[in-house]
Order: sequence, then C-alpha cells, then structure tokens
Amino acid sequence: MKLILVRHGESEANIAHVINDDPIRVVPLTERGVRQAAMTAELLREVPFTHAYTSEFTRAQETARILLRDHGLEVMYLDERLNERRSGMDGQHVEVFNDYVRADPLGIKPPKGESFLEQMERLREFMDEIAGRHPDGVVLAVSHENPILAAQALTMDDPEEIIHFHLTNCAVVELSWPPV
Repeated sequence: MKLILVRHGESEANIAHVINDDPIRVVPLTERGVRQAAMTAELLREVPFTHAYTSEFTRAQETARILLRDHGLEVMYLDERLNERRSGMDGQHVEVFNDYVRADPLGIKPPKGESFLEQMERLREFMDEIAGRHPDGVVLAVSHENPILAAQALTMDDPEEIIHFHLTNCAVVELSWPPV
C-alpha cells in the first residue's frame, strides 16, 4: 500500500502556539491554512487516491475535504488513531509540553497523555489495518505533525532520528506499508 500522509493546514491553534489535542474542541483552519491546503491539493491532483482517512479534528477534516475536491471519492473515513498526540495539556502553550518531554522525547508520557513510542504503536496498528484492507491502494491520510513523525519513525531503524524533525503545515510524506 502507498500511504500519502498530509499534515493539516495552518490552524488557529498553530498561530497561538497552543496545544489542541482534544478533538471535541473545534479549532478551524486559518485563511492561510485553507490556501495551503488548496496548493497541496493542486500538487496531489494527479495522485489516484483509492481511499481517504482523516483524524477526528476539524482542521484535518477541513484539509482533507479541500485535498479531495477533485478526486471523486465519496467517503472520507474518520479514524482516531490519526489524532494528534495525546498530551493531556489541551489549551496550554506548546512549550509546556516540549519542556515536559525534553529529557526523553521518545519515552516520557505526560500523566494524561501518551509517549511518542505509544503513539508509534497506535500508528502501526492503523497502518497495518489499512494495508490489510487496501493492499494495492493509494491511501490519503490527513493527520498532524506528531502522528506523521511517528509513522515515519516506524520505517527507520532508530526512531530518535525523526523525533526532532518539524513538518510544515500541509507537508506531504509518502510511505510504503509494510516497509519494503
């Protein structure tokens, strides 16, 4: 299966540098985020997506709708495994989380959250399942920076290689799953 992972467009939380890891709290795309998604849609216009998945977050769903406008897919599946990394710090400044995990970015688990390693296993479960469903598919998955980095880490020998990477809004990452 070919998996095309796209980070959502710029959101209001991105501008405010505030954590939004609760999908119930609606945080939409900014006007810039809508433009980013439209530009990415143009880049992906010729990709023959067979299926589309998105996280439960508004900003990811908005991005996915823009990306899929010209693809004729009738259904976009919501999957909580594509959700943002759970920190238990919704509404706080992102530096609060960064400071908390800095000593061990792979293993530290906030009290009401998950570690990066746990997030990797959540993404492995998602990718294994959809690869089983769509072994020859070209699957779009719209998600968030941390889950996409976790998915990439699953293709590397050492997940620490990716933990400090940064993905811009609407960044596109292509993976083959299972890894060849």
